[in-house]
Amino acid sequence: MYMYTVLSATSLLRSFIGFYCIRVLLAIKSHCFFYSLIVQSVVCNGKLAVACKFSRGLLSSGLAIVGFHEILSELSEEFEFLRFQILLLIILVLFLKTCSSSVQQIGKLNRGFKGSQMYFIDNDGLFLVSNNSNFGFGFTTTPTDVTLFLLVVIHKMSSTIIWTANRGSTIRNSDNFQFDTSGNAYLLSGGSTIWSTNTANRGVSAMELQDSGNLVLVGDDDSVIWQSFSHPTDTLVSNQEFSEGMKLVSDPGSNNLSYSLEIKSGDMILSANFKPPQPYWSMSSDTRITINKDGGQVSSAVVTANSWKFYDPNKVLLWQFIFSDGGAAAAAADNNSTWAASLGSDGYITFTMLLDSSPTQSSTRIPQDECSRPAACDPYYACYPGNKCQCPSGFPSCKSVAAPPSCGGGDLVSGGEGLGYFALKFVRPFSSKTTLASCKASCLGNCSCGAMFFDPTSGNCFLFNEIGSMVGSSAGYASYIKVSTTGSGGGSGGKHFPVVVVVIVILTVLVISGLLFAGFHFFFKKNKKLNEGKIRDIIDAKMRVEEEDERVGIAIKVALWCVQDDMYLRPPMTKVVQMLEGLSQVPPPPTASQLGLKLYSSFFRSLSEEGTSSGPSDCNSDAYLSAVRLSGPR
Repeated sequence: MYMYTVLSATSLLRSFIGFYCIRVLLAIKSHCFFYSLIVQSVVCNGKLAVACKFSRGLLSSGLAIVGFHEILSELSEEFEFLRFQILLLIILVLFLKTCSSSVQQIGKLNRGFKGSQMYFIDNDGLFLVSNNSNFGFGFTTTPTDVTLFLLVVIHKMSSTIIWTANRGSTIRNSDNFQFDTSGNAYLLSGGSTIWSTNTANRGVSAMELQDSGNLVLVGDDDSVIWQSFSHPTDTLVSNQEFSEGMKLVSDPGSNNLSYSLEIKSGDMILSANFKPPQPYWSMSSDTRITINKDGGQVSSAVVTANSWKFYDPNKVLLWQFIFSDGGAAAAAADNNSTWAASLGSDGYITFTMLLDSSPTQSSTRIPQDECSRPAACDPYYACYPGNKCQCPSGFPSCKSVAAPPSCGGGDLVSGGEGLGYFALKFVRPFSSKTTLASCKASCLGNCSCGAMFFDPTSGNCFLFNEIGSMVGSSAGYASYIKVSTTGSGGGSGGKHFPVVVVVIVILTVLVISGLLFAGFHFFFKKNKKLNEGKIRDIIDAKMRVEEEDERVGIAIKVALWCVQDDMYLRPPMTKVVQMLEGLSQVPPPPTASQLGLKLYSSFFRSLSEEGTSSGPSDCNSDAYLSAVRLSGPR
């Protein structure tokens, strides 16, 4: 905004100062951006409710005036008559201008809005608040990384997030939210749209944040075109209708498992998001509900005051789940309070009263039995009362239980007696009136089966692709887990371990034997060629060697002498030089005969002694060798 102000001032000045003031204008333009940064940093980074306060406006104006006065003071004396007029013009523009950063809207947001977290940092990232100031819409940091942000509706006093636009797709502080002139609201990340209301050209006139926390896009006749209450994330608040077709989904837990809540088949169901989902609680099976009318089909639910009420399609009250019962006084307070029902990453639904910075959480939660949750313990462990986790007796170590193998490569290991599973009373059996052997065969023949439970009383067989924690039970289910035959898990899977060891040993012996055979074959082949005098056949066939050149054969013979295992067979360096120079005859290298090795060893020892004697000798003497070395290059 400072740049636009200066450009406007420049245009006005040019109209009456003419060509000779170009240098003045350039000086103003080059300095004013620096001073605008100072004013923006000092004035507009504090907490502002609606607009900058008058005192801060004075401060920004004062800083700017000082800066421009410094610029004007540098002008030559020929422009002295313009200094006073320019200074008055700047003061007028600055005092008429309001601070452009972080103007927070109340109640309603008009089309054409655009903003980022960086721009609204002085308002905690919130650019729209409800009329009662209880809720805000804007940006907030993620719990794990303060440099990443979510677009949320938040209860301001308790900092409780009740709705999120971009779950799983965080943004940076420079990414923009836009409510464009077509009526579409969307969130950008790096120029790409990651969330949108998809309401372009549908008659949207404004965005409202209602006192209930509902974010609404309304038309000219105040009709609701889109609302956040129809697209919940993981939280429901007071008077928010939750109907069939909607779904709450929790954040993933430590084991990357999330949970979902939905109304289907006339009941409210809580499920673990395995593939396929596995139910672990239903409202109809909870003994804490109050039945107002029996036999109806639930189609919607609303949190009202201190209870969760369930209605049929005709809005007739069927059930009531009271989660806060503190007497008449507490009930009266509940009627004036906002409650939030949240589905957490631990699989619990909790109820919280949103009052102030210290929200009150009810002791009532869903489900009531802590062991009935899929992640009460780690997978394959059994949960017992008091949330005690134990590895079933059939598994020496639950940590070593292998993942379900592919088709045709697994075995079933019994988990022992007295085990159940949370989903058994909510899912249909794979088969009924069958036998244990048939149930086991069904699991082994099913590529996706990872665990099975069999009820000997009813003959029901249950198959699961994957499971969470089991439940200590006296129901008498037979439980089996499919493990890899190569795993070291307990049970019958261990009997295959020696077979694997034998196979590995045999393969290792075969590989080593093959390498030894190839090595000996190569050695004897080359040795045979050496004995036959075919020295040239030893070298690489790709090398070009002249037929009359005997130096190749000499070099190979000398090399074979130098690589002998017996140290006594290796000639001294003086002898090597003499043989390579042609001053000494090169005897054939030794063969595999031990007698021959000893003879050649004695031969070289005698040659070495002769070569190192001080008396007259033949061409092998050191004296002669020295003479050869000093005779110049060859």
